[in-house]
Amino acid sequence: MNAVLDFLRAALPWITIGLLYAVLFTIRAELKKREKQAADCGAEGMSLGIVLGVGFEICFANNSGMGLALGMLIGLAIGTCIRRENRGEADDEA
Repeated sequence: MNAVLDFLRAALPWITIGLLYAVLFTIRAELKKREKQAADCGAEGMSLGIVLGVGFEICFANNSGMGLALGMLIGLAIGTCIRRENRGEADDEA
């Protein structure tokens, strides 16, 4: 009986966290269905960030992996700050 109690004491926090994540992801999915998010330039920012990050790292250092990661991060941060305007184009919904 002690082994079962030890197992439950060890597994209960993991089970609780898993159930909490399931509830949070379900709530977030429902909110995404209800509201339409404004489009931003995140993908374009990441693309430019990758190119510029790798270019700078190759020019100034010999570690292109760090330039790739930092460029993508900085490009995504800048791209999400720029809102895209709807110019009468059809919305892309998948």
